[in-house]
Amino acid sequence: MVKVLKGLAEFEGLTFGQLLEKIVLHSFEPLPTDAPGDEVESCASPFGKRAHAAVVDLKRIYGMDFDVHAYRQFADDVAAAEEPESGTP
Repeated sequence: MVKVLKGLAEFEGLTFGQLLEKIVLHSFEPLPTDAPGDEVESCASPFGKRAHAAVVDLKRIYGMDFDVHAYRQFADDVAAAEEPESGTP
């Protein structure tokens, strides 16, 4: 499984850590449904309602104030850091 993930990361132009971050952030996000009370049962995650409630608490406790959409900002930050500074001889 790790080899497949490493290959996928390379294919996507990501580091292994970036790929894992993207996967984990997506797994923390419940997908809303039309069924009342079923907001967390249908999600792109293996976690149920209790685990998602724990994730919300853990994110608050550890100061994780970003969600899956922040991944794009992280990727942009990495790309900007890798670009050579203009005006450098």
